[in-house]
Amino acid sequence: MIRDVLILQKREFQNRINELYVDRKVNFKKLKAPLIKIIVGPRRAGKSFFALHFLSELNNFGYVNFDDERLVELKDYDSLIEAVNSVYKNPKNLLFDEIQNLGKWELFVNRLARQGFNLIITGSNSKLLSKELATHLTGRHFLINLFPFSFKEYLSLFEKDLTTNEIKNKFDKYLFEGGYPEPKIKKIDNKDYLVSLFDSIIYKDIVRRYNIRNPNKISDLAYFLMSNISNEYSFNSLKKLTSIESVHTVEKYLEYLEESFLLFSVKRFSYKVKEQFSSIKKIYCIDNGFVNSKSFKISPDYGRLYENLVAIKLKKLELDNEISFYYWKNQQQQEVDFVIKKGLKVNKLIQVCYNVNNLDTKKREIRALISASKELGCKNLLVITNDTEKEESFEWFGVKRNIEFIPLWKWLLEK
Repeated sequence: MIRDVLILQKREFQNRINELYVDRKVNFKKLKAPLIKIIVGPRRAGKSFFALHFLSELNNFGYVNFDDERLVELKDYDSLIEAVNSVYKNPKNLLFDEIQNLGKWELFVNRLARQGFNLIITGSNSKLLSKELATHLTGRHFLINLFPFSFKEYLSLFEKDLTTNEIKNKFDKYLFEGGYPEPKIKKIDNKDYLVSLFDSIIYKDIVRRYNIRNPNKISDLAYFLMSNISNEYSFNSLKKLTSIESVHTVEKYLEYLEESFLLFSVKRFSYKVKEQFSSIKKIYCIDNGFVNSKSFKISPDYGRLYENLVAIKLKKLELDNEISFYYWKNQQQQEVDFVIKKGLKVNKLIQVCYNVNNLDTKKREIRALISASKELGCKNLLVITNDTEKEESFEWFGVKRNIEFIPLWKWLLEK
């Protein structure tokens, strides 16, 4: 029975391998290292497709997709390896897809690694993976984070050099549709696809896994948060604004949504770690396409969509251990969208301002930047805009600073 499942799965990936492939911006040195390679990220972000293309360059490999109801009750792991050896002719390179669906997977993987197998595994639940990695695979694995297409990866879909105007036009579409690969490669309706994917993540990856008795409540919470991207929240405020009875349940549901890579939170900056964890946070979504497919908006909010794209790029850099990032707010309610830290030092302050031609808006954003610059001792100041690109000098309460302005599309194409 297991062998039959693997034969059918093999046919599926052989059909997929001929689809259009976009090179992903990842560290390929990690993939070639003699350690367990673990690719994590949102469901349908392209993790398995990426791994299949890497493995297709090797002489032979085996593939098992555990996101398959026929393998849900699998207990005999030796029989699984026997089936893999039969279907793939004793491979030493193995790809295990959506590994979190396999019970005690970490012990099984550890055993195979000791036996000399070259392993690549993927997963769509950050907490389940990180907990088991820390416990059982410390020092024996590499973690690779894969998100939906970045704007740079998205542009790779168009096999020609693009003019600046063409890049801007592509960006306008990317801003609303996001970067999920499948609708773009297969030319299917983006919104229908994302609505279906969102519901699948809620009900399959969260409700079923955690036995949530009233699925409408976590769905409503996700819907509310999608409609309030880049806003501050507290567990208590979410309890009051939704039909969820307790703060503890709100906290638990939000944790599930973040584990499944639908949403992520950004802490308020403080030099005191306790204050970072106890203060109000801001919420963002892993892909702008979800925001436009699942949130309630009468008209597009360009400012929030711009800010969300910036947050996504920073989140990826944070998961890759290149930076940590926060937002800043003082007692006067001045706010800076993003505080970037490298090591122990605040490295950059970023303000996202779609329309800097509005003088009142520009003054408010610049004053907040300069206030944060003075408090945090950082002079590297950036305003991400719609189409303004220049450097200007500003003075506020005797503090003078040079501030760089750059269009979002151009900033997204930087490293």
